[in-house]
Amino acid sequence: MSVSSPAGVDTDTQGPARELWPADLVYDGLGRPRRDAAVLVQVRPEPARVVTIGHLDALRAQYPAVPVRPSRRVIAPAPVNAHTHLDLSRMPLTPGGYVDFVAAVIAHGRAGGRGLAAAEQGLAELAAAGVATVGDIVTDERVLARLLAHPGLRGVAHWEVLGADPDEADAAFAAVVDVVRRFRPLERPGGVRLGLSPHTPHTVSAPLLRKLAAFARAEGLPLQIHVAEDPGELPLHRSGDGPLREAWGPFLAKFRPSGRTPVGYLDELGVLAARPTLVHAVHVVDDDIRRLQRAGCAVVHCPRSNALLGSGTFPWAAYARHGVSVALGTDSRGSSPSLSPVDEWRAAVAIHGVAADPAQLLWAAVKGGHRALGTQPPRVVRGSRADALMSWPEGAPWPSGGAPAPAAAEALASAEAGSVDDVRGGSG
Repeated sequence: MSVSSPAGVDTDTQGPARELWPADLVYDGLGRPRRDAAVLVQVRPEPARVVTIGHLDALRAQYPAVPVRPSRRVIAPAPVNAHTHLDLSRMPLTPGGYVDFVAAVIAHGRAGGRGLAAAEQGLAELAAAGVATVGDIVTDERVLARLLAHPGLRGVAHWEVLGADPDEADAAFAAVVDVVRRFRPLERPGGVRLGLSPHTPHTVSAPLLRKLAAFARAEGLPLQIHVAEDPGELPLHRSGDGPLREAWGPFLAKFRPSGRTPVGYLDELGVLAARPTLVHAVHVVDDDIRRLQRAGCAVVHCPRSNALLGSGTFPWAAYARHGVSVALGTDSRGSSPSLSPVDEWRAAVAIHGVAADPAQLLWAAVKGGHRALGTQPPRVVRGSRADALMSWPEGAPWPSGGAPAPAAAEALASAEAGSVDDVRGGSG
C-alpha cells in the first residue's frame, strides 16, 4: 500500500521505489559516455527499470528526496571481448618476447592443452565476467560447433587459417570452403556467426589471402587478422630480414617481402576491401591508419597482451585522430591475466594515461566491440530493464597471476596515479 512521500520520490511499505545510481562514467549505448552522471531507477515494482539518465547534480536537484547509492566508477552495458582464443584458456600466463610466446603456444597445443575442455573453461570465465559477446579465434571443429550452438552467446567464431606456402594455397582454400559449407548452417539468428581468421599477413601466403578475402566478401563472412603485433614484422615485410625471419626461416622460406608495411601489403592484395578487423595493429604509420579509415576497418586493441609480450604501445591518439573505430580484446590466457574486458579497460586507462580519454576507452569496450563484430549494440532508454546496465567492478589493471613486462610496468607507474583523476575530472 502506498504511503505519503516527499516530492520527487515514490515510497511504499517496502521503502523507496526509486533510487539514483551515480558513477564517474555512465554509458547507455547511445552517443558517448557521460561523466559525473547517474541513472534514475524505478526499483519497484520489479523488474527494476530505467527512468532517465543525466548529470548527477541535475538529477539530485530534480529528485531531492530520492536515495543515492554509493558512487561507482562505471555504469554501462556489458563490455565486449572482441578478440580472444578460448581454446588457450588452460595455457599458463607466458610473458616474454613474441617469438618465444609463439613457440610456447605451439608446445602447449602439441601437449594436448588446446581443445574443447579449455574453451569450456574460457566460456565459464567470460560468463563470470558478464561477457555475452565475443570474437574468438577457433582451431578445433568441436569448439566451432559449441560456439555456434551456444544459447547465451553472440559474436563471431573466426576459423583460423594458416598456410605460408603459396604452392599449397588451392588445397588450403578448399579446406576452408569445406568448413564453411558444413558449419554455416549451424548459425542462429542473434547468436554466434561464422567468420574466418587468416592468421597473419606472413603466415598466410599472398594467393591464399586473396582467395580468402574474395570468398569472405562474396559470402558475407567476417574477417579478423593479427597484424603488426611485433616490431619484427616491419623488417620482414619491407626487406625480408629481421628477428622473425631468423626465428622462422624454414616456415617462411617462400615468403617474399613486398617492400611495404604489413597493412600496406594487405591493401595491395585487396584484403582491406573485405573490411577485416585487424588485431593489435601496434606498429603502424599514419599512412596505414589512413588506409584502414578509408576501407572502414576496425581495430582491436589488446593492451595487457601487448605489455606482457613487450609488443609496444598501441598508438591510441593516432587512431582517434583519423577516426578509426577501436575495440578492446583480451587475447588469450597465455598472454593475459584474465578474459575480462573490464580488466582490459582498466589497464588501457592506466597505460595510456592522459593520451586517451577514459570515456573514449569505455566506448571502445562496449560499442567499439559491437562494431568490430557486427553485432547490435545495446541501447538503454527510458523503460529499459535496469539489468541491461552493469556496475563495472573495481580492481587493479593486473589481477593476481599477471604482471606487466618491465616497459609496461614503467608506463603504469607513471600513468596510474593520474588515471582516476582523469576519470573524475574529465581530463584526457
